Parts: sequence; C-alpha cells; structure tokens
Amino acid sequence: MNEHTISQNKIENWREDRLPDLSGKCFVITGGNSGIGLEAAQMLGRKGADLILACRSTQKAASARMILEATCTGTINLVTLDLADRSSICRASDGVRAITQRIDGLINNAGIMQTPKRQTADGFELQFGTNHLGHFLWTSLLLDRVEAAGGRVVQVSSIAHRLGRIHFGDLMGEKKYSSTKAYAQSKLANLMFALELDRRLAKEQSPAIAIACHPGYSNTNLQSTGPTGLLNMIYKPLNALIAQPSALGAVPTVLAAAGLEAQRGAYYGPTGFLDMRGPVSLSHIAPHALDLERSARLWAESERLLGISFLSQD
Repeated sequence: MNEHTISQNKIENWREDRLPDLSGKCFVITGGNSGIGLEAAQMLGRKGADLILACRSTQKAASARMILEATCTGTINLVTLDLADRSSICRASDGVRAITQRIDGLINNAGIMQTPKRQTADGFELQFGTNHLGHFLWTSLLLDRVEAAGGRVVQVSSIAHRLGRIHFGDLMGEKKYSSTKAYAQSKLANLMFALELDRRLAKEQSPAIAIACHPGYSNTNLQSTGPTGLLNMIYKPLNALIAQPSALGAVPTVLAAAGLEAQRGAYYGPTGFLDMRGPVSLSHIAPHALDLERSARLWAESERLLGISFLSQD
C-alpha cells in the first residue's frame, strides 16, 4: 500500500457520490448482468464510463444493457464469458481486446456459491475453477490492457474467506467435498490472488495495481442459484432479515475500481455488524490470507493447473 497510502479518514463511509467523472475510462465487469455486477456497472456508467459486460448468458446481458442505456452515457459492449470453460475465457478475452486497447478497471465480480459437487469443462471443481482459476486465467489474458491504462484489477472476495483454507492436498474436493468449504476456499483464493497480484505488479514496477473488495451480506442471485436443499431454505428468511440491497453491496467494488481514495493492495467492504453491512472502508483480512508462502504456492499451483506462466518469479 506504500505508493498509494492516504489518511484513513478519507475512506471512512465511502459512498458513490464521491466518484469522479469517468468519461473516456473503460471498465470490464464479469457477471455484469445482475446483482453486484449490474449495480456497479450502473454507478460507473452514470459517471460516463465505457462498459464491457462479460456474461455467461447473452440474453441476460442484453437485458442488462437495456437497463444501463437508460442512465449511462458511455458505450456499452457485451462479450459472452463462461468462467467454467477455458475456451470461452480465451474467446471472451479476444473479444475484449477487439473492443478496447486499454482497461481502466478489470472487475472480477462473477461467481457461484455452494453448488453441488460438479466440474468445469476442464475438469476442475466447479467453485474453485470458476471463482478462482477462471479469473486467474482471465486476468492473465487481459493484464496488458490494464497496464496500458495504468489501471486496476479488482477482485471481489467475500467475508467467507475467513472460514476458508487452501487444501493443497485436495484442491478439487475429490477426497471429501463440502459445498460450503469449497466456496470458502474459492473466496480465500480470490483474496490471496488479489494481494499476491499486487505484490508482483509492484515488484515488476508495473503501472497497474490490484485491489480486493467484498459486498458484505447482500441480497443477490448467489443465494438462490447455487445452494440446494436445506441451505436454499435457510437463505430465504436470512435474506429478508439481514441482507442489504445489492446496490449497497456494490459500493466497495466501485470504490476499488474507480475511487480516487483507493489504495493498492487494499481490501474494502462494509465495516458494520460482522462486516455484513454498514459504512464502507478498509475491511478485516483474516491472518491466514496474508501468508506469503502459501500465497506464492497458490499462485504456482494455479499456473500449473492452467498450464500458463503469469508474472512468475522463478
């Protein structure tokens, strides 16, 4: 955080109205068709930003564009992206590259939660493969566009990272699978990736930075499209009782992506009750997410699984 350190009082209770004019700036948002992604797109678009929504469903993406066109003044482009399919990630990144030469904010927002045991098209456990490995590959393919803008990679994590552990001996849950543990592992991986990415960018003296964030406990499609059985039944009353609107959950993402006050290597989110809601500022990072040795190991293992070399330090 050294180069971008600011006084703490400037980021207490950060709100959308502190955004600067974003005309001419480009933001790419995975999962920008609903929930946190769509709300973040609306906030950025209202300030004049050009938007590229990378979404799995072309129909839902088209519907989202119609919503955005009502209030956004910049351009709105769509690419089809399935983070659970390497070939789709490569095609989508080519699509983004054809649209823009620079990315001011690469917002890795899309995700799935507590799904039954399934695999991606490439044979990875679905949650780890989608939430972490999919975004790891996606970022590697578009980082040069972020660097061209001196922009930011924004990784959306979760307060669930505190419960997560990286099970290097069973990353894919083949020996023992728990949908909740797999989700927590993937969100811990998201946070560790963002922090490690920023360390490597700083070491390379790259003009790009990385920032992590989380939406607290927000009412989105995650709770209804992933969990099944008893979990799904539990989330319905919980959402009604304690979840905050997705528009509030998107505020940390927008701060990380475009807030003038945002610091590199930071982690933003609600700071009220259990960090589930409340004023947005620097949020609590679990100590095990700061383990440098395990972060480097996760990076190396991600490269190995994907068969790529990405900011390697060997």
